[in-house]
Amino acid sequence: MPTIIYKLCETALWREAERAGVFHGTRSERRDGFIHLSTASQARETAAKHFAAVADLTLVAVDADALIASLKWEISRGGDWFPHLYDPLPLAAVVWAKPLRLGDDQRHSFPELAP
Repeated sequence: MPTIIYKLCETALWREAERAGVFHGTRSERRDGFIHLSTASQARETAAKHFAAVADLTLVAVDADALIASLKWEISRGGDWFPHLYDPLPLAAVVWAKPLRLGDDQRHSFPELAP
């Protein structure tokens, strides 16, 4: 499994997490009982499917090894294995957070992602 996994998040919500020192997830994630994460190969499709045309996003790189106790890999979209975090995301596990810009073509412009 990958060492670095990714979280897409509206920037305002991520700023709240930075102030709190922990990310508790979105309203829908709290209802689901886990935080949705993606691998490098899944992040672009996740952005297109769940954040289409959302201009103010943050892409968060997370050290999967730091979450080992509460991270589960489960089959989801298209039979692919996705990382799901069953606890809040501690900011100590965050490698970096960067703005994810929306291009003129209404697609998000991703930096190079570690697999």
